[in-house]
Amino acid sequence: MRVLFVTLAVKTHFFVQAPLAWALRAAGHEVCVASQPDLVDDIAATGLTAVPVGPPLAAEAGMEVARQQYEAAAARLADPPNPQDLMRFQELRPEKLTYDFTHGVFTVMTSTVFQNFSAERTIDDLVDLGRRWQPDLVIWDTVMMGAAVAAQACGAAHARLLYGLDLVGRMRESYLAEVDRRDPELREDPLAEWLTRASAGYGGEFSEELVVGQWTIDPTPSSMRLAVDHPYVPVRHIPYNGPSVVPDWLREPPKRRRVCLTLGLSFRDVQGGGQASASTLLEALAELDAEVVATLSPEQLAAVGTLPDNVRAVDFVPLNELLPSCSAIVHHGGYGTWQNALVHGVPQVLVASDVWDGVPRAELIDEAGAGLTLPADAAPEKIRDAVARVLDDSAYAEKAAALGAEIRATPAPTDLIPELERLTAAHRRPA
Repeated sequence: MRVLFVTLAVKTHFFVQAPLAWALRAAGHEVCVASQPDLVDDIAATGLTAVPVGPPLAAEAGMEVARQQYEAAAARLADPPNPQDLMRFQELRPEKLTYDFTHGVFTVMTSTVFQNFSAERTIDDLVDLGRRWQPDLVIWDTVMMGAAVAAQACGAAHARLLYGLDLVGRMRESYLAEVDRRDPELREDPLAEWLTRASAGYGGEFSEELVVGQWTIDPTPSSMRLAVDHPYVPVRHIPYNGPSVVPDWLREPPKRRRVCLTLGLSFRDVQGGGQASASTLLEALAELDAEVVATLSPEQLAAVGTLPDNVRAVDFVPLNELLPSCSAIVHHGGYGTWQNALVHGVPQVLVASDVWDGVPRAELIDEAGAGLTLPADAAPEKIRDAVARVLDDSAYAEKAAALGAEIRATPAPTDLIPELERLTAAHRRPA
């Protein structure tokens, strides 16, 4: 098969795709990865073939454009809710998922997020690539819906590979149920309207497959999957942190309990550091009877001042190598960090950001008994108490280990290949 991966130009999104891409490549299939030009060097660094498509994502500069579009989209609503709520794709409470709310969310998210990530030029380039290269299967990032348009245009089978919980599928299901209750003349669907225009330009037509794929590859533990009526194919999450070198100090076993503190990679690149304060977190861990390894950038450390005596600060260390030596991890709730901790059965204390699905994933850890969740503005003493509880109560480690065992029992990327071949044959349209 020829398999085209399409990812948003954010390293952590691509890192979730890389193990499956390499599994297919190692099995003899042809693989290439398309993304905005910002990411081509990171893709090439893995040994995979990178294809730049569309204009640069320019995430930081795009935030101001998104803000302006967001305000314009909100102004079109007759009775807009709280501005922050219009971006809350992570809202899962059934009583909140009314027509007005879900319609507002899809209006704003389509204008400010989905259309920007799959810009007109990006879709043009993806369609051109698909028609020239003729992939059998397109595997796409859940926020890159233009890839589904391109797959339809070239007759390829296509599937999403989730980065996080399936918020799109869950919100879409709630929204369509609300739309169906309205009179036909009052039914509007901003996401369908955009994808209808986009697909019609290449001779296609809209279907819900352009929103959620013909099927979805899901690396999230099945016990934590949102309830959505959609075909899912589970795959084991394989940690990938990019090219890295294991430092000498990590080769020695820790002399006392070790705690990892991290605010992730994507917030450095896109959100500018996240919502939790590095100073507050370090203050919280200063008196802890543990060695703290803090993976913080020079910019993050510049605002900290003097490091506590029990803290080792490093700009980067691969979590896959660090976490096996850790008794707990304190972090911002990023998906890659969350999954890495699950794989290694490490209890988590999440000072969770409310970006995308950070809060609901944190709550899942809390509910599973594998860690504790705190708001991003939690006081140092609250954080310290939570970390001490997780370290001292063995029940947290036991629950975390059970989740790790669930992940290890999930089919690995290499095990998934026969199923992908079968599904591709069933869904691909002959040229």
